[in-house]
Amino acid sequence: MPCPTELARRGVDFVNVSPVRDDLGDVAHAEWIAVRPGSDTAFILALCHVLISENLYNRDFIARCTVGFEPFSDYVLGKTDGVAKTCEWAAPLTDIPAETIRNLARRMASKRVMVNMAWALQRSIQGEQPFFGLVALTSLLGQIGTPGGGIGTGYSCVNDVGSGRNPFSGPRLPQGRNAVKDFIPVARISDMLLKPGQSFDYDGVQYRYPDIRLVYWAGGNAFHHHQDINKLIGAWRRPEAVIVHEHYWTAQAKFADIVFPATTMVERNDIGSASSDGFMLAMKRLVAPVGESRDDYDIFADIAGVLGERDSFTEGRDVMAWLRFLYDEARPRAEESGLTLPSFDAFWAKEMIEYPWPEDHQVMFRDFRADPEKHPLTTVSGKLELFSQRVAGFGYEECPGHAFWYPHQEMLGSERAQLYPLHMLSNQPSTRLHSQYDHGKVSRDTKITGREPMKINPADAAARGLQTNDIARVFNDRGEMLVGIVVSDAVRPGVVQIATGAWYDPLERGRVGTLDKHGNPNVLTPDVGSSRLAQGCAAQSALVEIEKWQGDLPEITAFGPPPFSDR
Repeated sequence: MPCPTELARRGVDFVNVSPVRDDLGDVAHAEWIAVRPGSDTAFILALCHVLISENLYNRDFIARCTVGFEPFSDYVLGKTDGVAKTCEWAAPLTDIPAETIRNLARRMASKRVMVNMAWALQRSIQGEQPFFGLVALTSLLGQIGTPGGGIGTGYSCVNDVGSGRNPFSGPRLPQGRNAVKDFIPVARISDMLLKPGQSFDYDGVQYRYPDIRLVYWAGGNAFHHHQDINKLIGAWRRPEAVIVHEHYWTAQAKFADIVFPATTMVERNDIGSASSDGFMLAMKRLVAPVGESRDDYDIFADIAGVLGERDSFTEGRDVMAWLRFLYDEARPRAEESGLTLPSFDAFWAKEMIEYPWPEDHQVMFRDFRADPEKHPLTTVSGKLELFSQRVAGFGYEECPGHAFWYPHQEMLGSERAQLYPLHMLSNQPSTRLHSQYDHGKVSRDTKITGREPMKINPADAAARGLQTNDIARVFNDRGEMLVGIVVSDAVRPGVVQIATGAWYDPLERGRVGTLDKHGNPNVLTPDVGSSRLAQGCAAQSALVEIEKWQGDLPEITAFGPPPFSDR
């Protein structure tokens, strides 16, 4: 796919519906509709109201490729609850004039349109609803399955979205069978540890949290990606032991009982490959393992040996033998995808192979659009579902089976916003991957006096006496942190923006609720499920207040080791 600037040069119009202008910063003249955070569903429903009430929707596509139009239409037109989802209804919820919404809907109905939604919208209270709305809106427009039209999600987040590459996934380890059937949605870690035996609803079924005595974590960092860190700290102390694999002294390593030092990617041999990457890399070891660090595989193999299962775990292979085995196992799958891989020795010597581009351009849902019966989707009906009877049957008030407006307290316009009048958005960082290498030069060079930068609108900054490069305290009833201020009109009034991934750095080690000196937004985000349907992360729904920091600046200790004592 051409880059946005090239598409703009070719005459494509870009409309950025977001609280943040930089979400489409590569297109200089993109139209910016600065919607209120969390109101996306109301905005989409109003667009749908225009399309339905003015008979601008594609009746043929709706009839052939969707189910549930009538219940959804009745809700949008107000026949269900007596409230028509008009542009006038949406205007005070979204902070967007009714005529702006109405004109956008008419423009969308008049030309080829691709509607792309960022994955971040799901990470909020009611985060499923904008995506249900996205399916409904693009179905009404009727361009799904056409080149350059229809629906998209998460472009630029990962390589497999819109890459146009062959979907071959490369070498992969056998998964085996997990004898333990208990599970939790990933965002329910703290609740699981704090509430063993308590029931919770998820996707139409009621489950119970298991009683966890040991946490063993290899890969990942809960102190980066989990919400309400102060709640997490309390939960993290409940198990009898916490064991982690780590390269560096991250917060998770500091809060663990046992840390196995694992090798970094330059200290081990590996293969780099992912679905739709378009290439495969021989990741050869550059330096010997530092200190006592070891490959994760060797750590697991030794633990398996203590348990008397080393041979069944390793199958007699060391790391290089496994890489050769996995590569050779992938070659027949590559052939099924129309790719011919060289021998392992040739690949390892060449260090990189790039797959040829597919001869045909990828058009998502093209076959489905042409013949929905012959090429059904994986939904219950096999079609796009504007209303799901199955979801409606769960009986969740917040998820009635179609795109639905359900206001909550963690958004502007609520009673809670009177105490905390700024909506904090925590985006993925541009100077690191999640929290990885926050201690590196690229990331640290962007800090302001060592603190993570936070953007704030000039009007909100002026009201608080803040200027660029000031240090400020950001707080709510869940926690507090220090940040460096960047005054910018790229965020709308009432919104502040800070990247995730600054390593948690408590002022008072061991005390829950202490000030984070470094700027980890998850000391402020709520640990609640997006809904009972998905129980997803709700980090994007967070109200805060900001004040200029007046005291001495505490030293940043995020990247140093914890204190040690001899025994």
